[in-house]
Amino acid sequence: MSINVEPLRKILELECEKGYVDSAVIGGLDRFLRRWAGQAIESITSPYLLSHFQRLHLTNSNYASLTEQQRREWVNETFDFLSEAERVGAEKGEVELPKESIVPSPPVASRRSLGAKRQSVMAAQSIDSPITTLRGVSSSLAVKFNRLGVKTIRDLLYFFPHRHLDYSQRKFISQLAEGEEQTIIANVWQAQVTMLGGRRGTEAIVGDETGNVRVVWFNNPYLAKKLPTNTRLVLSGRVSLFSGRHVFESPEWELVEDRELIHTGRLVPLYPLTQGLRPRQVRKLMKELIDQWAWRVEDFLPPELRQRCNLLELPQAISQAHYPEDEAAKDGARLRLAFDELFILQLGVLSKKRDWQESQPGNPFSARTPVLDAFTKSLPFELTAAQHRVLKELLADLEKPRPMSRLLQGEVGSGKTVVATIALLAAAANGYQGAFMAPTEILAEQHFTNICQLLSRVGHQVAGEDNLRSYSGLLSHPLTVALLIGDINQARKQEIQQRIMSGDIDIAIGTHALIQKEVEFHQLGLAVVDEQHRFGVTQRSVLRQKGFNPHVLVMTATPIPRTLALTLYGDLDLSVIDQLPPGRQVVKTKWLKPAQRDSAYAFLRRQVAGGRQAFIICPLVEESEAIEAKAAVAEYQRLSEEVFPELRLGLIHGRMPAAEKDEVMHRFRSGELGVLVSTPVVEVGIDVPNATVMLVESADRFGLSQLHQFRGRVGRGQEQSYCMLLAENPSEIGRERLDLIEKIQDGFQLAEEDLRLRGPGEFFGTRQSGLPDLHMAKLSDVALLELARSEAIRLFQTDPSLAKPEHHLLAKELARVWPEAAEWS
Repeated sequence: MSINVEPLRKILELECEKGYVDSAVIGGLDRFLRRWAGQAIESITSPYLLSHFQRLHLTNSNYASLTEQQRREWVNETFDFLSEAERVGAEKGEVELPKESIVPSPPVASRRSLGAKRQSVMAAQSIDSPITTLRGVSSSLAVKFNRLGVKTIRDLLYFFPHRHLDYSQRKFISQLAEGEEQTIIANVWQAQVTMLGGRRGTEAIVGDETGNVRVVWFNNPYLAKKLPTNTRLVLSGRVSLFSGRHVFESPEWELVEDRELIHTGRLVPLYPLTQGLRPRQVRKLMKELIDQWAWRVEDFLPPELRQRCNLLELPQAISQAHYPEDEAAKDGARLRLAFDELFILQLGVLSKKRDWQESQPGNPFSARTPVLDAFTKSLPFELTAAQHRVLKELLADLEKPRPMSRLLQGEVGSGKTVVATIALLAAAANGYQGAFMAPTEILAEQHFTNICQLLSRVGHQVAGEDNLRSYSGLLSHPLTVALLIGDINQARKQEIQQRIMSGDIDIAIGTHALIQKEVEFHQLGLAVVDEQHRFGVTQRSVLRQKGFNPHVLVMTATPIPRTLALTLYGDLDLSVIDQLPPGRQVVKTKWLKPAQRDSAYAFLRRQVAGGRQAFIICPLVEESEAIEAKAAVAEYQRLSEEVFPELRLGLIHGRMPAAEKDEVMHRFRSGELGVLVSTPVVEVGIDVPNATVMLVESADRFGLSQLHQFRGRVGRGQEQSYCMLLAENPSEIGRERLDLIEKIQDGFQLAEEDLRLRGPGEFFGTRQSGLPDLHMAKLSDVALLELARSEAIRLFQTDPSLAKPEHHLLAKELARVWPEAAEWS
């Protein structure tokens, strides 16, 4: 039986002439296609032709819903199919040809114009065009990809598989082994619909020269029709044993005649999916995209850099990252793409640092003022060698005519606040204002209290209110310190804002309230930001803009491995207080099983009865702060009523009004409450020297760095302190984490381990705002990170503005990844 290709060809030629407006046939092309395809499918005997026919969706076409550009491409591919059908049919004597003569098909002139049109369509598309401009991507499919963050062709090219299945190892059926991923090439002897596990599926018997094997596809009865006898297949998947015989269960399959294998017989990509996206559908789309678009991506790395670092060209790397020829090609692709991400990230932060430090002059301070010596001598403790070293670095920066941009890292209790206070005093002594911004009101209050206590030892308090203190004897005028948080009444807030604007206030301590529009500084000379990773990049930048290029000091108690710090904070110079004050004790840490819960409660009870205090941290609830707060309230009630009815308990969680939270904290600090039940909000900075017990529920849900932060809340006084970690049923990684925190007290060592176990995304809880996404790079890959940084510095030394012709594409890529609107530091 023959395929009559001529009617469809004539209609498609007419459709081309009319400009793809779906007017070549009355009732529209879709209606005609369904009728024509219904007859044609019965006549196709070639598996290859059938596969091509199905790819065009001729029996259920949606030509009417395509854009003009998509129609052109579809018509062009359908002409290819008709030509192929004629060729195959002519070989077998099956195709009905027009009676007059054999006409070239489709007409040469028509094909040329179609080819030219297709080229112009691709030229009109750019790599930043929406994915709906691609053939086969409907608006409903685009919505599904949008959920995965894919909007443009570029996004799709960089939509890398999360892993590959190795289906490249071809075997004969006689060599199949149970439990391994394997690939065979075989003929279909029989395929039928059958009942599998109570539901309809497909069962087939396939064979090669060494034997036969049974294949089953669950919940897929439609497959039986696609596998006629003698179809030659590639099958890839896992083999299991059933009744002593090998069975392929729901393997991937492809016709051998298909041009290039996509789903089988190779390293097969597994892409992230969302509801409505199927693996085969995504793989097919990605293969077509890579073949058509990867070669059009411009390689922005200068050739000499690429050769020096032995990196693949970018089009090749993108192609091999999706459909690698082998493991070595896949690794080479990952190396190139990961290098790109880290290199562009480094260039971005280095550019920002240069702009910040060189675009405008800074305010040089004189660090040799008597007030700094007097303050240091009045401290109730000796500064450690590490504090002296860091202070020297800070004061050297403050004396320069360019603004300081420094990250100060230090363990909980290492004495960062004292160092920051000395820097703020230096600003005030030079006639400038200082701002100290903390992420929470509790912390802002604590900093205010601590700084005022330190100042009262060297100066004489001449005025004192809840959130305003003045000290004489330090400067030529009384030094005034103010606390500005959201929780003070409007009239008082406006008064403080007015005094900041007039220059009356020397040091302003606060939360986000310090960066609101209403707050204008008279002359901001130094901005100190505490607990950097709690702040977005933009917030830090807004504070910076409150003054004429103020010096900036960022502080964090989260130990960050040096390489990671240099990457995430490449715009900041790094100082580390890597030494705790003498006498700082080791907190005894123990991971407890569920059966030990009662003994943990008994231990806590004894400690509180002896006059000490305790923290209990409720489980982390990732769904929302509201659910977390609700769970904390329920846990607080259980503990108060059933476990510790004789003790005084308090509760704080993220949803409480600030005033209520502060009141509970005040009662805990003053010793009125014996136990503080809290959500993870307690992690940062809270200082209660009398607290000796930290009990963490569901400890396996937290990262090592966070657990170390919790542990740092105790052990701040003279008494031996304890950290007890309860975990119900931890995973293997959870157990490893708990074992590590039991053994290791050093925060930086724990941070390295945390990074190894969890990766940088989870390491910070939420992604650093303002930094580009990393798809391929792992921040734990120290060698590549250092290579990218050294190459970025090398390039900056020779061409900092990327003005050379050979750096034109790199400058363009940098502007795309780090747009001007985004804050880089």
